[in-house]
Amino acid sequence: MRYEITVKLEYDYARTATLARHVLHLMPRTVEGMQRVIAASLAISPRAQSEERRQDFFGNTVHALHYREEHNEIEITLRARVERHLMLPSLDVAPPLPQLAAELAAWTDLGPDSPLHFLSPSPRVPDVTPFRAFAQGLVTPEMTTLEAMRAIAKALHARMTFDDEATEVDTPPEEAFRKGRGVCQDYSHIMIACCRAIGLPAGYVSGLLRTIPPPGQERLPGSDAMHAWVRVWCGAGIGWREYDPTNALDVTDDHVLVAYGRDYADVAPIRGVSRTAGGHSGRHSVDVVPLD
Repeated sequence: MRYEITVKLEYDYARTATLARHVLHLMPRTVEGMQRVIAASLAISPRAQSEERRQDFFGNTVHALHYREEHNEIEITLRARVERHLMLPSLDVAPPLPQLAAELAAWTDLGPDSPLHFLSPSPRVPDVTPFRAFAQGLVTPEMTTLEAMRAIAKALHARMTFDDEATEVDTPPEEAFRKGRGVCQDYSHIMIACCRAIGLPAGYVSGLLRTIPPPGQERLPGSDAMHAWVRVWCGAGIGWREYDPTNALDVTDDHVLVAYGRDYADVAPIRGVSRTAGGHSGRHSVDVVPLD
């Protein structure tokens, strides 16, 4: 499936900002056999006094902006054309959970895709203890790692209610889990914590989701969504598998990949600091328009 993508982020400051630094993870990435970026560009207004484009450790494209002149707003627009492939179901040749531990103990590769980076605490998933009992109650030793991943994700989906007013961007996963409410970021962080608690390497995926309007209704421009889901390393024979716990499904070609990280802190669409006074307001819109 090919998509024409437009993502617009807008921020207005109550008082003039005199200095700012921002880091962007907005550019979709190419992954062989999964997704190909045909063309992509960023338009930024006002222009930063310096801009750097680079790749981070995990292979994501990063844009760093440095403002040294006064400004009252920032508008960032991504335009991209992406070809996303549907990942067809494959045979479950994943090892049982006890065997996975032996595979990880023998693993020596420390490259960006190494599962060893996704077992330990990370900035937004610092403690998996509150999730260990929940995860352990869902899996059995004879389960394959792929079956264990899906058991956790489906139980989490049944336990949680999507509520975009229940949490903030910095809400800890244990708080969202206790409330039983949250958004895709919360679902993903909780699933990552549950997987790591039983020895399954798990990471965070940021991306975009094409939404399909109800039958008989037209698609509304800007109504698609920034989204997040989870990738889990299910053993050397099967590798990484991606699952969307918010919607309780294997990732499809409706999901457009932007960045891989340990958690949201690694791949936030925009983060940074501004020297200003008072508050600011922000808004965003996402269009994922199919071309096929």
